[in-house]
Amino acid sequence: MNPSVADILVESLPYIRRFAGMTIVIKYGGHAMADEQLKEDFARDITLMKFIGLNPVVVHGGWPQINLVLDRMGIRPKFVRGMRLTDEPTMDVVEMVLGGKVNKSIVAQINQQGGRAVGLSGKDGGLIMAKKMHIVYQQDNANPPEIIDPGLVGEVTRINPDIIHTLTQKGFIPIIAPVGSGDSGETYNINADLVASQVAIALSAGRLIFLTDVDGLLDPSGSLISSIDANDIPRMLEAKTISGGMIPKIEYALEALKNGIEKVHIINGRKRHALVLELFTDQGIGTEVTINKPGNLNG
Repeated sequence: MNPSVADILVESLPYIRRFAGMTIVIKYGGHAMADEQLKEDFARDITLMKFIGLNPVVVHGGWPQINLVLDRMGIRPKFVRGMRLTDEPTMDVVEMVLGGKVNKSIVAQINQQGGRAVGLSGKDGGLIMAKKMHIVYQQDNANPPEIIDPGLVGEVTRINPDIIHTLTQKGFIPIIAPVGSGDSGETYNINADLVASQVAIALSAGRLIFLTDVDGLLDPSGSLISSIDANDIPRMLEAKTISGGMIPKIEYALEALKNGIEKVHIINGRKRHALVLELFTDQGIGTEVTINKPGNLNG
């Protein structure tokens, strides 16, 4: 027998109580940002979270939208060792699209649902400070490592959360584009998963949620792992059970957990109302990563 609406509401009540007043950082990206129905669902979920007493903070990506504009402008991507370089013309487009079109579109969607969203670039109020990222590429043990300069790609040096605190205390929902400033005023494009993790740490958030295009972490048979202890992750990485684009997400999740975040959730943003289903139902829909037993995450 399928649960009734009343059953679902009753099931959600203890979670609503538990999360009241909690800051929850959500990385918004993937297919959920492209499908019109999913965009509306996301906006409703975020608005609901705010109305029932949570403090959602959204960090978004937007490379598909950036690529579309780059293509229209005739700017061809440059790659070194398969890694995209962000030169100055590309960075201009990144900042325009992420901090402008994409950011304001998310703000408008949430405001249409009755929320009070405010768009931010990481440059606003010195929110995200960054430095140039250099990537060490080790082709094999026979040759010395190669240092790759990806251009205006940055890594976070510090988060100044004052502007976020000010907005959330006034009832607003911050929507953050992952663009940061260097100490000399230069602009850097930063991985949105990394920014979400660092923002969660700076805010002492109770939860960090990554919306992806997969259900979560899968075991060797391909079945969803609904909950996993962080100390079991290194074994999965060594066995290559976790691979590809999930690896950096897991690394940022572990960093957040080591710095006090209670749980990190990895969920499929292609499912309607994914946020509400993950947070307010007993079973959830994705993978939650926690630290439940003693161990050394650096080991």
